[in-house]
Amino acid sequence: MPALKKNQIVDEWSVLIRGIPGKAGYIFGTTGNNIDETNVPDVNVEKSKVAAGGAFGGLFAAKRDCLIITNTQNPKLRPYQMFICARDYGNNLDISWYLTYRLSFRQKVLTFFRALPLIGLLFVGVIDPENIAKTEVSNLDFFDEQDLRVYVTNAHKCLQDAVDKLMLELNQDPSKIDRKSRGFLGIS
Repeated sequence: MPALKKNQIVDEWSVLIRGIPGKAGYIFGTTGNNIDETNVPDVNVEKSKVAAGGAFGGLFAAKRDCLIITNTQNPKLRPYQMFICARDYGNNLDISWYLTYRLSFRQKVLTFFRALPLIGLLFVGVIDPENIAKTEVSNLDFFDEQDLRVYVTNAHKCLQDAVDKLMLELNQDPSKIDRKSRGFLGIS
């Protein structure tokens, strides 16, 4: 089961829509269909239970439904996954997405050794587990960053379209939504 960890998040966006409970399935379905209709290459969309990060991969953590979107073509972008979440919050609908950077096996091993007393001293400066996601973003070349930006922007726009459609069906004004993400991409 995938786990969403706070230190892996490099960009995010969220909105709380008042007075619309019970529409998470609509958001997931419509967003997934919108992504399919854009015919973007090499993007995988799947709905899955996701755990809050922590020890043992979130084995004992709370779990929520999310759409997980992954670029499958570019090896430099495979570690970047987008999690789209939607859930009831009282009489409201909480919708968010998180772009994460998932550590490679090598990075996980280095992080493990860095945490060990004495041995960890050998790895000081080699890997900073708290900031590795932000460091890896800065290591992308121009075209890889462009591909990452368009892959995330496409999913963001597909989610926005689903939110707009739902709000219009319920006679709410979607123009009041803040559409800009909070992270290095700053997507709007």
